[in-house]
Amino acid sequence: MRLPDLEAWAIFAKVAERGSFARAAEEIQLSKPTVSKAISRLEHALGVALLNRNSRQMSLTETGRALLGHASRILAEAEAAETQARGGTLVPSGPIRVAAPMTFGVRHLSPLLPDFLQQYPQIDMAIDYSDALVDLVAGGYDVALRIAALADSALRARRLCGVRLVLVAAPDYVARLGHPDDPRALDGHKSFVYTNTSAPGMIRLHHVPDGREFVLSQASRLRSDNAEAFLPALEAGLGFGLFPEFMVWDGLKSGRFVRLLPQWEAAPVALYLVTPASALRPVRVNTFIDYLVRAFDHPPWGREDPAPATGTP
Repeated sequence: MRLPDLEAWAIFAKVAERGSFARAAEEIQLSKPTVSKAISRLEHALGVALLNRNSRQMSLTETGRALLGHASRILAEAEAAETQARGGTLVPSGPIRVAAPMTFGVRHLSPLLPDFLQQYPQIDMAIDYSDALVDLVAGGYDVALRIAALADSALRARRLCGVRLVLVAAPDYVARLGHPDDPRALDGHKSFVYTNTSAPGMIRLHHVPDGREFVLSQASRLRSDNAEAFLPALEAGLGFGLFPEFMVWDGLKSGRFVRLLPQWEAAPVALYLVTPASALRPVRVNTFIDYLVRAFDHPPWGREDPAPATGTP
């Protein structure tokens, strides 16, 4: 009986994890030709291609995606066995690749990194800041942060904290509107439209006291796929918009912004930590996940209502 080529399976998992032969080879300290030969050896034994590759990019085939979970478990079990053999003292080390939303990542993830990297000097980080919805497996990401009402998927998701969406404007803009208490007063007003949604310019609100719903239709004064681009114009009093609380909580606290329609709310979303489907992960990735769970247990924007809302109570 021929034993499985466990080394090739582990190398395949590492290549998929890192998203390239070169990055995998560097991490596991093998030459790129050795890594490539291991994948070819495995594909030949299976009689099917696991990776699509050319001189510029690499991606998993349908079979590769189906088998990746098995390969990842083989690699993770081997790492766990070595950790146990060393008395459970394996120091977290190696690279972690992360995807995070642009504004949230720069404002709230980046400040956490110095402390984490100082605690774990053998871990290296590669972070892609983008509002695009990346493919974790094809992109070789270990972890992604997503702010959404998360749909069902094959990925594993862990809710870190809630994120309220609030309608805000500058005080002088609200004064010109006359401190409205009904969303119909805003309907059709030119404002800031975030385009990275399924229905740009449509804001579904519900009335907290009695549950009534209203779909607010925004006319566009300024459109963008990054809401941070609106902040200078928002502060200048040129419109209103719906923003995640983490983006405007400091402005609300200082009085630069005020809330609109205090009795009307948009459905909240949440900050999720998303990983590929396998429950088995390298020690360094679990270490980072645990760090983020602790860090966002009490996020700064959720500790208090930063400023009174405007409008009729």
